[in-house]
Amino acid sequence: MTCSPFREAISARLDGEALGMSARELDDHLGGCADCAGWAGDAALVTRRARLASAPPVPDLTVAVLGALPRELPGAAAAARARLADSALRLALLALGVAQAALAYPVLTSGAGAMSAPVHMAHETGAWNLGVAAAFLAVAAGPRLAAGALPFLGSFAALLLPVTLADLGAGHVHAERAVAHLLLFAGVLAVSVVAWRGRRRRSVRSLASQRVAA
Repeated sequence: MTCSPFREAISARLDGEALGMSARELDDHLGGCADCAGWAGDAALVTRRARLASAPPVPDLTVAVLGALPRELPGAAAAARARLADSALRLALLALGVAQAALAYPVLTSGAGAMSAPVHMAHETGAWNLGVAAAFLAVAAGPRLAAGALPFLGSFAALLLPVTLADLGAGHVHAERAVAHLLLFAGVLAVSVVAWRGRRRRSVRSLASQRVAA
């Protein structure tokens, strides 16, 4: 029988692996084979020296690696600007909603500022404007509502603008009353931007998902 299987078993023993034979069989062979016994001693010595040898010095690359890293993650600045813009739009809508409600409340409660309109008409106008204010505040609290609120707000603004301009030219409305409508137009513009940004963000996410799936 050749010594090759026994020398493989010796190597496995040094490495803490399975011998491939019984330990007694290996020991009996080492007791009767001087060549394998000498080979086992040499292998044990080499293994011990390899394990106890000091590791070669390795330069500390920590500073170089950290220095090579970008100051900020790619896209972090753009994401921060997007969050800032979203916050600014929501604050603007909050302010516009509060201002719109402040204009609507006196008309709704006492008829003040209704330009001598009948009481019920004044109340309808106040309720309508208060509803617009509520829409602005709702979008400020939940930007995802912008797309749903835009058809209502946009239609109202699109119809109100030519009517107001015509009444202003004919002298049927005071200039300060017409100027108050700028709150509505500014709010509709802000809601439109919020809806557009939300749609754009969803499109980017959808495209990214498709790329990952592909």
